[in-house]
Amino acid sequence: MKQFFGMSQTGDLTAAVRGLQSPQFIMLLSNNAQFESHVKALEALYPKVPSIGCIGMSYDTKVVENGVGIIAFSDGVSATANVLEQVTTMPVKYINRVETDIAAIGASRNDTVCIDFCSGNDACVLTTINSVLKGRGIQLVGGTGDGGKVSANGRVYQDAVAYALVRNLKGRVKTYKENIYHQMGDYRFIASNTDRANYIIGSLNGKPAKQVYKDILHVTDEGILTQTFQNPFGKINGDDTCIISIKEINGNSLACFRQVNDSDVLILLELGDYQATVQQTIKNICRDFPKRSAVFSVNCLFRYKLFCEKNYMQTYLKDMSALGCHAGLVGYGEHYNNRFVNQSMTCVVFE
Repeated sequence: MKQFFGMSQTGDLTAAVRGLQSPQFIMLLSNNAQFESHVKALEALYPKVPSIGCIGMSYDTKVVENGVGIIAFSDGVSATANVLEQVTTMPVKYINRVETDIAAIGASRNDTVCIDFCSGNDACVLTTINSVLKGRGIQLVGGTGDGGKVSANGRVYQDAVAYALVRNLKGRVKTYKENIYHQMGDYRFIASNTDRANYIIGSLNGKPAKQVYKDILHVTDEGILTQTFQNPFGKINGDDTCIISIKEINGNSLACFRQVNDSDVLILLELGDYQATVQQTIKNICRDFPKRSAVFSVNCLFRYKLFCEKNYMQTYLKDMSALGCHAGLVGYGEHYNNRFVNQSMTCVVFE
């Protein structure tokens, strides 16, 4: 298979698709002002080609912050695209669409991946989709777009998740997740007074969450939202840690980008040697896939901001380009199989 990446920093879709011929699957990553017109124009240019899209930044060796990026697969791919609607209330109502699409392309464990762009309620969405994918061993990578909108096959949807099932007809696929944080000290917190709908942590060990965070890290109210780049929370999930980023202050509480429930046990994380971690990820991928056709990744917005702050973002993209054709999305949350994570990188590699 082949992966195409085209872009325009000014949002010129014609320029972004220049050179794209006979695509078998397309991803549109656009800006808020032009998203809907781009969706319509892309469908006119490539009618009936399966496509999904969202509002967000894209990248290959450079970042497109407010224009348009096109990622497309061709030459050995079978794909189908669709949506689950009403994701805040009843995404399971549409789950038969996933089952039908799996059958349509003959999806299987080793050669198929599900790529999704979600408008919100990610944890519920992933649980719903995974109820079908898990039994078939099909992996998933995706993320949250901006603006509460996604697209599929030339139509714009709100309160929905757009997904594609992509089968590599010439080799394997495998998903990866990268975590650049590790546990800080021996802090352990029991969450309480949570608001699940708004992802709010009211108390930690019976004390106001905001004050607990400030006292440990010696930051002001204003410093909390940048300190989370260095010190997010974590929730241990088996042998893995789910990163929980702080979104904003809500009185004496902390609103996060991921749901926290009463009685959840949280830890505090700190930034590790991110450059060494990236190099290890690259080595792992090269070990598993000596020959690679494409790598599609989703990097968290907070990782993007952190890497820019450290003057590392351009180096990061250059390092990842050593894998071959690498492109992706800057998301507001990352999806890895059935997990909704923050401040991470998830990716799928095509043999």
